[in-house]
Amino acid sequence: MVISDHRLYSISSHSKYIFPCDQAEKKEKLKLYSYWKSSCSHRVRIALTLKGIEYEYVPVNPLKRDEFLKINPMGAVPALVDGDVVVSDSLAIIMYLDEKYPEPPLLPRDLHKRAVNYQAASIVFSGIQPYQNTPVARYIEEKTNAEEKTAWVSNAITKGFTALEKLLVSCTGKYATGDEVYLADLFLAPQIHAAINRFQINMEPYPTLAKCYESYNDLPAFQNAVPEKQPDAPASTS
Repeated sequence: MVISDHRLYSISSHSKYIFPCDQAEKKEKLKLYSYWKSSCSHRVRIALTLKGIEYEYVPVNPLKRDEFLKINPMGAVPALVDGDVVVSDSLAIIMYLDEKYPEPPLLPRDLHKRAVNYQAASIVFSGIQPYQNTPVARYIEEKTNAEEKTAWVSNAITKGFTALEKLLVSCTGKYATGDEVYLADLFLAPQIHAAINRFQINMEPYPTLAKCYESYNDLPAFQNAVPEKQPDAPASTS
């Protein structure tokens, strides 16, 4: 440590650079704007926990989000604040975290397996999840009825799970694309959890997905991220 111009400086042992001590020693904790039941937020919580990243959990009510619009004008959770950087959308956040904190990696080196991970994530975030999003589901119910809303959601899950089963059946190991946790698993775990617990989907037709889900239940990083364990979850769910 050196003193110059009445300021303290810290010299990094890993480089030639000199940083002011307030920058070298004080690191602001990441903030995750999240909603306990959101499967999109659930994915990011897994990524943060899996990588051992400390963060501040900021609960957001998706139906009362005026203040949150200042963080994300789209009004959708999750959003990650990292100092001056704000990232919204779960996939964008996860890829940001994977580049900034590369261990453990969330994409395999094998090009084919990497493509399968992208496909699995895409099926979940574009083909299934939008229909169970709280504002979307509420809108469908307002325009039709509760029974029709449930039918829409169930159809999206069934169609998506059928596609995922075919995609993954030949490349699964302990997890979706082998014996290591990757991007596909971060998208599958919350979606399967929601399908079983919120929409009472029978997993018998999807043995590959069911096997993966059983493996996720043995991982602390996945279990600590489940909706029921979040600080804004209703007491009756824990």
